Amino acid sequence: MGEDADWADVKVEDDMPTAQSAPSEAAAAARAVLAARKPPPPADDGDSDEEGAAAPQAPQRSSCRHSVAVPPDWQGDRAALDAPSYDGERAKTYPFVLDAFQETSVSVLERNESVLVAAHTSAGKTVVAEYAIAMALRDGQRVVYTSPLKALSNQKFRELTEEFGDVGLMTGDVCINPNASCIVMTTEVLRGMLYRGSDVVREVKWIIFDEVHYMRDRERGVVWEESIIFAPGGCKFVFLSATLPNAHEFAEWITHLHNHPCHVVYTDYRPTPLQHYGFPKGGNGMVMIVNERKEFMEANYAELEAKIDALTQSAKKRKRDERVKADGGRGRGGGRGGGGR
Repeated sequence: MGEDADWADVKVEDDMPTAQSAPSEAAAAARAVLAARKPPPPADDGDSDEEGAAAPQAPQRSSCRHSVAVPPDWQGDRAALDAPSYDGERAKTYPFVLDAFQETSVSVLERNESVLVAAHTSAGKTVVAEYAIAMALRDGQRVVYTSPLKALSNQKFRELTEEFGDVGLMTGDVCINPNASCIVMTTEVLRGMLYRGSDVVREVKWIIFDEVHYMRDRERGVVWEESIIFAPGGCKFVFLSATLPNAHEFAEWITHLHNHPCHVVYTDYRPTPLQHYGFPKGGNGMVMIVNERKEFMEANYAELEAKIDALTQSAKKRKRDERVKADGGRGRGGGRGGGGR
């Protein structure tokens, strides 16, 4: 990814110790990882006594990082491409102020260009998908919304039907209103339609891939890959992903396939607090190891270690008791040929 390598959202859970790891080494490694992620303390400017009573400023609610992959032969206003903005009439309005990454994504969509939105769960990626659908319906275009699961497709069908009305559903089990302007389907259904050269797919202007990080799945990833490769030439994409470490590399791949710019919009804002718990196998209750402020809780981790040790000793004692009981049932002379004459 080059200069965009720092965009990867490092996941704390990948570095957390497991019940099988050495307790002391695991705890030290976890503390080191979390300490490295803590922001540096503010510099002492000498005015701490005068401003000691001032409350610290609250962090910003959202953040936005934007980059764009461009074909080699692309011609246009590069400054506008690097800083997209839109001041015209919106295809859909919301009763709240959009976050920075949502505003940037809307501006990209109004430029009629593809976008990959990478954001944490509950950060508001659905707003971008809804706007793409509203924009397509405003312009008289057909849009396809894909999801990896039938249950999720059914849920999205209900939600989008309440919002827009002209919505259809196509899964392996159900086919409702297949001639609608917006069709919700599983990714496997989309691939099948692309294989067959369906007339519906030829009319599609926008394809929304929800949970596009499924492309990294060892078994099902090929479905997403082929659906993107065989998509119609004039089609634009909206990719929604919670975690995609090689986001810019992915955008460059889209640009290479379809020869049009693909934007990457990323936010590290996490509206849902992330906490890490340990659950000792065979024990009762969970123990919080890392809180929502990414602070490693040593006392709780020591409690978890003690529970694991107690369970391990209990399991060993139970096995010893079972062996003693089994040996006692046969008796001292109860082995082969031990009865005497």
